[in-house]
Amino acid sequence: MYADTETIRRILEDTGDTWAVVGLSNNSSRAAYGVAEVLQRFGKRVVPVHPKAERVHGEEGYASLADIPFPVDVVDVFVNSELAGAVADEAVAKGARAVWFQLGVVDEQAYERTRAAGLDMVMDRCPAIEIPKLG
Repeated sequence: MYADTETIRRILEDTGDTWAVVGLSNNSSRAAYGVAEVLQRFGKRVVPVHPKAERVHGEEGYASLADIPFPVDVVDVFVNSELAGAVADEAVAKGARAVWFQLGVVDEQAYERTRAAGLDMVMDRCPAIEIPKLG
């Protein structure tokens, strides 16, 4: 298990409301699109991060985390596990407070590096599944 219930609750309720969603584009058939909608319904500001830098769900998109000109609280990662570690490292450099790897995204070394840097981290879970459980 890569996150306990308390860590999940802390990220979803207390860490902050600006979520950079890496891999989010206007492709409505992709999981990131639907998860971003759920996050918005629960009051989160969703910032799309994708090479196309598209506007999604009314929010300006950026090509990378480094391009976002304001702080982000949580980096939600929808990329292949092979690429996820680099994104976690970018999240640490950006000053994010937490990193969330989506279902199926696993990189144990990135998890250890991110936790060692002082960030909360969840791996192989989905906030759209977890957030309604908080009630």
